[in-house]
Amino acid sequence: MSNKIRAAITGVQGWVPETRLTNLDLEKMVDTNDEWIQSRTGIKERRILRTPGWATSDMCVEAVKGLLEKTSTKPGEIDLVIIGTITGDMIFPDTANTVCDKIGASNAFGYDINAACSGFLYALATGSQFIETGRFSKVIVIGADMMSSIINYKDRNTCVIFGDGAGAVLLEPHRDGNGIMDFVLRSDGSGREFLHMKAGGSLHPPTAETVAREEHFVYQEGKRVFKYAVEGMTGTVNEILRRNKMTVDDVHWVVPHQANMRIINSVAEHLHIPMEKVTVNIQKYGNTTAATLPLCLWEFGPQFKKGDNIILTAFGGGFTWGRC
Repeated sequence: MSNKIRAAITGVQGWVPETRLTNLDLEKMVDTNDEWIQSRTGIKERRILRTPGWATSDMCVEAVKGLLEKTSTKPGEIDLVIIGTITGDMIFPDTANTVCDKIGASNAFGYDINAACSGFLYALATGSQFIETGRFSKVIVIGADMMSSIINYKDRNTCVIFGDGAGAVLLEPHRDGNGIMDFVLRSDGSGREFLHMKAGGSLHPPTAETVAREEHFVYQEGKRVFKYAVEGMTGTVNEILRRNKMTVDDVHWVVPHQANMRIINSVAEHLHIPMEKVTVNIQKYGNTTAATLPLCLWEFGPQFKKGDNIILTAFGGGFTWGRC
């Protein structure tokens, strides 16, 4: 029995919209086909939020409601809500504050973290600190993105990749040795030229001209991002294994960001980890950005056993990357 307080994930819940956008649907929208999409991304379909008046906060609320029910937690017991997202309901206020209001978490404060696809990982590492210090006892960490709101469905290089979804976890203090052991987080701002949304911020505020030039959509240089993603994800996994005096044989599961099946395969190959130890659901949901890691935890959770060593790994625009 350890005296050290660790932040343990005591519950996980995901939520995805009902509407499916299949590769066959995309064939009618852009110059692409099912074989081309699957061979390059591994994606068969993705979920798209079409409920009128709904936004990222509403997906978060659905995930959190299921989480609270599953863990028998009352909204008033929540101390803090952190959301990793790049598609907040508004520039301000934070989507986390909106979620707190919608679920009735009147004793909680909240804020968003913008780290693109690494958002959940950054938020998880941040939330765990509030638990480990003994300051808080119930922290909800959410990864959620409504990528359909910033995707150009005339650009076949990006519209085939992204989907919408949300996943949430509850962090609580544990002293039994289980919980979040360690994390490695990295960033490199020079990568912003390869993966970004050009307009909408203070550098290029929204104007009729920026809208006409279609600058409010995701821009990505796929080949450059692929190279950096594989190197970044592989490097930090090896680093965290060295720091904890572990080898890949000690790892029971790898939960990678669901960016592209070829990236997932390359990372597993570089690490010499068999694919049966790797969680994959990209074929069903596509790249939901900050939501991919918690959605994998939600789906594969029944296969995890207490005491399993699980590595979470992500790479996002900016660049941001890391492991937990």
